[in-house]
Amino acid sequence: MSLSQKAISGAVWSALQNWGSQLGSLLIFLVLARLLTPEDFGLVALANVFLAFVQIFTDQGFPQALIQRQELEPDHIDTAFWTTLGFSSLLLLAGLLLAPVAANAFDRPLLTPILRWFSLLLLVGSLADVQQALLERQFAFRFVALRALLGLAIGGIVGIALAVGGAGVWSLVAQQLTTEAIGVVVLWRSSSWRPRWRFSRRHFQQLFRFGSNIFAFNFLGFINGRADDLLIGYFLGPTALGYYSVAYRILTMMTQVLIDTSNRVALPTFSRLQLDLDRLRSAFYKVTRLTSLLAFPSFLGIAVLAPKIIPIFFGPQWLASVPVLQILALAGIFRSVSRFKSAVLLAVGQPFWRVWIGLLAASLNLIGFAIAVRWGIIAVAWAYLIRACIMFPLVQALLNRIMQASVWAYLRQFMQPFSATLVMVVVLLLAERGVNALNLSVQLAILVGVGSLTYLGAIRLLAPALFQEFWGLIQAMLPKLKSKQT
Repeated sequence: MSLSQKAISGAVWSALQNWGSQLGSLLIFLVLARLLTPEDFGLVALANVFLAFVQIFTDQGFPQALIQRQELEPDHIDTAFWTTLGFSSLLLLAGLLLAPVAANAFDRPLLTPILRWFSLLLLVGSLADVQQALLERQFAFRFVALRALLGLAIGGIVGIALAVGGAGVWSLVAQQLTTEAIGVVVLWRSSSWRPRWRFSRRHFQQLFRFGSNIFAFNFLGFINGRADDLLIGYFLGPTALGYYSVAYRILTMMTQVLIDTSNRVALPTFSRLQLDLDRLRSAFYKVTRLTSLLAFPSFLGIAVLAPKIIPIFFGPQWLASVPVLQILALAGIFRSVSRFKSAVLLAVGQPFWRVWIGLLAASLNLIGFAIAVRWGIIAVAWAYLIRACIMFPLVQALLNRIMQASVWAYLRQFMQPFSATLVMVVVLLLAERGVNALNLSVQLAILVGVGSLTYLGAIRLLAPALFQEFWGLIQAMLPKLKSKQT
């Protein structure tokens, strides 16, 4: 099977995983949002901040190093596994001991048992990291998809059952633990690799040279992705964090559905093209072009329709999340066209640039969030958007230099989808005035239909070649999808 065929097959299974898991996750999320309070979600979001911080120290960037290496020896894999397991075991103990300290810092005693249970996820996750990296390296994304979907389904059943039974915040804790545990079982049954009692210092050093940059980037990524949660939780409390986290959760779901389907396949694909700059640049342009075709109308559509989406699906108790979601959806536009840049830097063996980019973004985030948090969650969302606007041209200038590309050649990849999206937004705003007297659910259904038809028509008119390219990709994927299902 050629590299392009492997990439398409991987994209199919990655799409099944992302779309299936995100649809299932959304349905579970909607049910739990009706059964639980914003404070419950805020407490778990705060606990996840600490979990995300500690997880940075577990894999040391080794999974990405295993995927990126041209020549992979058995000692690389064994060393990565035992290193990851060893670090996670130590961090599990640290989490159990330090949970009361973190809970006292936020004056939330209930955080102590939540953090201790979440510490178990460190050990569980370490058992999955290397197995998943090997499967992704082999483009065996069907097993990765099975892990996500099965874990989500069983974890969702457990979480909803406990929420109905009145377990409150513990239903969210049990859901997360169950999901991860099921995922580990699936990966180990899907992979033939088993660790040997081997540890090689030489192979550790080889992995660490690459992985240390990933580790540094992940640390800075934590600041970028979690500093807002941490500051909101500390200064404004778990209820405010609950409102913010719901809006951010929607942004994350959209990103995973619309972008990560391709992004998961991007690193192994770009890595195989690292010695052919023309093909790498062409692949980067193509994935950017096709992703923006879906992401732009989705994010701007959410920004326009958020006042209807939140009360219909989550209930009126979540209305405070509406303006936050609208602002974050605008940031999602920059996020969508920037998502593949890190994969390019890793593929060409320059992960240190990601560290410097992450350092700048983290600094801007910390400064912006620290200033904005005193004015509430809406101001924090604006700070997030402003940082995205600043970082976008700077990172792209670096990539243009590495790939020997021009600014105009890059911008041209998504200008047509953006133009068609603006047409859709104008039509939506005009149509909204004509349906205001109708039931809120009816309004949303009509506007979604009008927006979708307008965008498809605009793309067909403004960018017929892009429309045909996207349709050709769908036709190429469908036979593979059908063959996988039979």
